[in-house]
Amino acid sequence: MNKGYILKRLLRSAISVLIIMLIVFTLVYTLVPRNSIFAKDDGIRKLSSKPDEKTEYMYNIWQKLGYLDFVRSADYFQELYEPNSAEMKEALKPGSEAAEAFKAKYEAEGYTVETYPKSKRYYAYKDVPIIKHVGMWLSKLIVIDTPWSVQDENNPDLERGLSFGRTESGGIALIGSGTKHKYLIYTDSIFPWLHQNIIKLQFGDSYPTYQGLDVMSVLFQSQGTEVKRPVTYATGKEGESGIIFGTLTYKPVVDRMDRQKFLDNYATFQTKKDQPSMVGTSFIIGFFSLILSYGLGLPIGLLMARRKDKLADKLGMVYIIFIIAVPSLAYIYLFRYLATAAFDLPTVFTTYGAKDVRSWILPTVSLSLPSIAGLMLWTRRYVVDQMSQDYVKFAKAKGLNQKEIFNRHIFKNAFIPTAQGIPASLAACLAGAIITESIYAVGGMGKMLPNAIQQYNNVMVVALAFLFSTISVLSVLAGDIILTKVDPRISLTEKAGRS
Repeated sequence: MNKGYILKRLLRSAISVLIIMLIVFTLVYTLVPRNSIFAKDDGIRKLSSKPDEKTEYMYNIWQKLGYLDFVRSADYFQELYEPNSAEMKEALKPGSEAAEAFKAKYEAEGYTVETYPKSKRYYAYKDVPIIKHVGMWLSKLIVIDTPWSVQDENNPDLERGLSFGRTESGGIALIGSGTKHKYLIYTDSIFPWLHQNIIKLQFGDSYPTYQGLDVMSVLFQSQGTEVKRPVTYATGKEGESGIIFGTLTYKPVVDRMDRQKFLDNYATFQTKKDQPSMVGTSFIIGFFSLILSYGLGLPIGLLMARRKDKLADKLGMVYIIFIIAVPSLAYIYLFRYLATAAFDLPTVFTTYGAKDVRSWILPTVSLSLPSIAGLMLWTRRYVVDQMSQDYVKFAKAKGLNQKEIFNRHIFKNAFIPTAQGIPASLAACLAGAIITESIYAVGGMGKMLPNAIQQYNNVMVVALAFLFSTISVLSVLAGDIILTKVDPRISLTEKAGRS
């Protein structure tokens, strides 16, 4: 497989993801009524007795989410007149000459002009076309932190530049000034030990759930209770905190407490908690489930093929048929009941939390049950098919025994199609498992997409659709590459096999 082919596949993958995002944006921002996003918003309920404020709140949210462009007449006149001046007050009066000019101007530009319910002042809005919405979203997707990222009118003398140094916890760091993050690259004791804040994905702020947090923080921040430890701040102040110094970001206004700890405006931070993030939790369960699935499914499937129609094969088929025939909800509950009765394991993840290995056992094993059955079935089929091939007869004629034929020839060839699915299985670990995580009350990714859809959290839906589609498309490419490595006879290039 040459580099040119891989580049073509990557380009096709990017186009596929773009098409998926166009579909998702169309579904989310046109077919779902925009008023639905306020169903879980407590803020709008508090404004029910204030119609003007409620109207402005709704349009500001719609503009923030990219539905439309919103213009208040008060903002428009503020650029023309001095604040609180007589001209400004006159312009804001309903039916004034300036107000009518505002209406005429924005109607001519294609805006819809309406009035607030109480004050009768004008405001204008115009829907953003889906193509433009997608373009705006993509243009802001990748954020690069530079010394000019922070633009603070209250801090005009902010130094801008890069230097090398150490974090407060002793890690080596590339330090920025004028950057959003103080430490652009840094090391610490938290896996994967080397971290970067230079390039980030920016999906926007979650709404209406997890308000105040951007999507990446919701998905990747640790959960649970803050893990405090003795720390020494830049000012020399000592204390107990779970602060992760590598996450320090610029804070426009620092208070007295901040000045006791920090020497500059980099005073906003994340804290270390005692449980992994949603993505981390799902990945841990999924990864070990994957290892268990391949560790049991492949050898048992091979044993079933070698003992075809014998006891081992019949018992394996009973398990496979049971998993296929019984709804997953039923056999997971059955497994949970039997396992807890026999080994006294917790029925839900939250009983002991992420710090106790017992919490992980049942979700991991439950998630692997259908995968084990699938690998057993397909390994058996592939091996049985290979056993009837001519090369097996030639190997027997050469004097190879049954074990050598299976290990050196049959299993190797039968494993080829199975190996192609490994990247996709690994990628699926990030998405979580809805049923398994729900049954065991695991705080992972499995609940995120259905919950985001139910709660009309469009920002989260779009972000998850992008992440899942990108990972899925790239996993297919990775599977094809693995296929060529496992079996060099296979080539995916267009000219393969041509003379």
